[in-house]
Amino acid sequence: MADSAFFCTLSHEGVLAVRGADAGKFLQGQLTCNLNYLSDTQASLGARCTQKGRMQSSFRILLEGDGVLMAMASELLEPQLADLKKYAVFSKSKLTDESAAWVRFGIDHGDAALGSLGLELPAETDRVVRSDGLIAIRVSPDRAELWVSADQAGAIKGKLSALLAEGDLNQWLLGQIRAGIGQVMPGTRELFIPQMLNLQAVGGVSFKKGCYTGQEIVARMQYLGKLKRRLYRLQLDASERPEPGTQLFSPSHGSSIGEVVLAAHGEQQIELLAVLQAEAAEAGDIHVGAVDGPALHLLDLPYQLDRDREIQR
Repeated sequence: MADSAFFCTLSHEGVLAVRGADAGKFLQGQLTCNLNYLSDTQASLGARCTQKGRMQSSFRILLEGDGVLMAMASELLEPQLADLKKYAVFSKSKLTDESAAWVRFGIDHGDAALGSLGLELPAETDRVVRSDGLIAIRVSPDRAELWVSADQAGAIKGKLSALLAEGDLNQWLLGQIRAGIGQVMPGTRELFIPQMLNLQAVGGVSFKKGCYTGQEIVARMQYLGKLKRRLYRLQLDASERPEPGTQLFSPSHGSSIGEVVLAAHGEQQIELLAVLQAEAAEAGDIHVGAVDGPALHLLDLPYQLDRDREIQR
């Protein structure tokens, strides 16, 4: 399923825009990613944390016009917008919900289709190309996002339909899970620090940028702490897909050992990302929802955690 070329509309996310002369400066003190690394050809993952380092949102961020756009779970957009506005009152920046202005397509194994639109997208993750108002972003190997203004969306969807099968959102999320890219959803808001989602391993945290909200906690965990909970990829032999935030258990522990981050139906089983206690993950006896719930089995992630490499960003 996930290895077949397809496209789908990314209907589960909205777009938050921060525009104006101080947009970059303002966000540099709010987000985990380094705004100085963004360019017309480079996007990034990132997160916004509480003072205690817990993620309020995670997103993909890119430059556009006189500011930046951030794509995040739709349900998080309004509370994140309201909270950011509290800190932007003395900044020459304007924060708005631009979800209605953009239509975003996920494209899996569809580079030829992008090429037909004048978008020759490099293979490197987070690279960006632009043509005639269209924006393409490499989000993981063989997967891309296509950002289209709302007035162009119908015509572009017609062109994609002539070249690719139209899939569903589940297929796209399955590819995200297999790429090991976690995401804050409404059920996991303010639950994880960035390293619990391996965000530092996929370019979403900069340790050289200086202060931002929650930075002290995030940096201390990277340099001094021993991370006891992190992101794993697992397989579930069940038919019901667990929602983000569903608790996971192990018979050898008296309480929850983790939470589901994201889940999707695979070809035969459900695949998911979850934050787990490392000790429990190594023991391997993990169940969904209850100690006697359906069993989970560990799968490999496509990257390695490497603290020395991660702190160079």
